[in-house]
Amino acid sequence: MKKHLLSTSAIALGLVAAPASAQEWNLDWGGYMNQHVAFADVSGTQVTAAGAAFDGDGVGFHSNSEIHFTPSVTLDNGLTFGINVQFEAENAGGGADGIDETYMIISGDTLGRIEIGSENSAGYKSMVGAPTVTSMAINSPSISAFIPLSATSVAYPLGVLPWNFRQAGVSAYTEVGGNNDVDRISYYTPDFNGLTVGISYARNNGGNAVGSHNNSGTGGAATLENIFDIGVNYSQTFGTTSVSLAARYGTGEAIAAATSDAETWGVGAQVGFGDFTVGAHYAENDNVSGALASATGAPDQSGWSFGGTYDAPGAWAFEALTFQGTYDNFGTGGADAEYSAYKIGASRDMGPGVDWDIYAIYAEADDKGAAGTEIKGTVIGTAINLSF
Repeated sequence: MKKHLLSTSAIALGLVAAPASAQEWNLDWGGYMNQHVAFADVSGTQVTAAGAAFDGDGVGFHSNSEIHFTPSVTLDNGLTFGINVQFEAENAGGGADGIDETYMIISGDTLGRIEIGSENSAGYKSMVGAPTVTSMAINSPSISAFIPLSATSVAYPLGVLPWNFRQAGVSAYTEVGGNNDVDRISYYTPDFNGLTVGISYARNNGGNAVGSHNNSGTGGAATLENIFDIGVNYSQTFGTTSVSLAARYGTGEAIAAATSDAETWGVGAQVGFGDFTVGAHYAENDNVSGALASATGAPDQSGWSFGGTYDAPGAWAFEALTFQGTYDNFGTGGADAEYSAYKIGASRDMGPGVDWDIYAIYAEADDKGAAGTEIKGTVIGTAINLSF
């Protein structure tokens, strides 16, 4: 079964030990490419920016690709120093220059792990949710490639959902105010019999992997400052049973006057019994209030997921899962807006770093405050996933 596990007090510890002798850098690099082809059947009121009726039916395409540069060196004192730079292989990915995450890593058996640079928080990286085996996610905005659910899209302004990135209405993996890969420092403890605790600090939420470091908060139109996150993850195996438990909390101070601070929290779990794994999560984002919330289209929101996978004998693995999100008071007349998605799928391991996916997804966005404001669609698709 495919699993992607995302797993600074002691900074001075060991950093001035004996000089290295003849170590050499390990110039690792890798990446992945996912190419999707799917047929979509979309219904609901949807109009393009030019005022024409939107026709979402038919065959569509979606690509998600990155190149990762991860060189590292281990010194005589046992500390490992590394670099992680991730280059988006799609145009405009990661910002104007295409660079997404870019950060330094310092790690050791007794030190734990320090990350400095543009990366997600310890809370984000500690979470778990419903397990999955295919690469078309309903626990992220990816499904909007085929079903135009978003109300913030320029091309489709009459969509229903705000679709805020890294927030609970569409993802288990939340950030405070939805900040993403801003400059921060994170520390993760060593693994204590499966238990790891992480803590992060970011000065503000301006920018995404930008070189100015946003110390003034002006580089990326920052709305929050002094962002703290903490995450706890426990992962252990007992015979044929595996357990992963996670919890996260984060908070940030609103910069604008007369607005509330932002918070996020979540809990998640996965339990494996032989070839079966089941998992779930619940998360919330409490966002800044008042005019700023209206201007950014980021209401308070919550979401949960539940699902299971089966790693069959041989090359196939199967999945069934759902995601349910709620956007508080975002709909017409102050009603809630809701996101619901359901997915079944299978993935076949074809060889080293090569997988073939097939899946069927039903998803909808519904403004509960008015009739005729529902977007829904069914997607039947396939994908080839390459990783190296």
